[in-house]
Amino acid sequence: MKKLFKKRQNNSCGCGFHHHKAGGCIYGLGFIGAVIYNISTATGFWMGVLGFLKALVWPAYLVYGLMKFIGL
Repeated sequence: MKKLFKKRQNNSCGCGFHHHKAGGCIYGLGFIGAVIYNISTATGFWMGVLGFLKALVWPAYLVYGLMKFIGL
């Protein structure tokens, strides 16, 4: 029983969550794309800073746009 418990503990980060690399990869690529897009379309320094902050929460913008598109 101890071996089984140790094996589970090695697959987690120590706080009960398991690592899922695919989700982090998709978020990371989306973050990089959002940063590049938002900074390239910024008209000034502070708009670039705002674009960086928007890039941190890009999934929220994606879900909001999708729900607005389908009319919910």
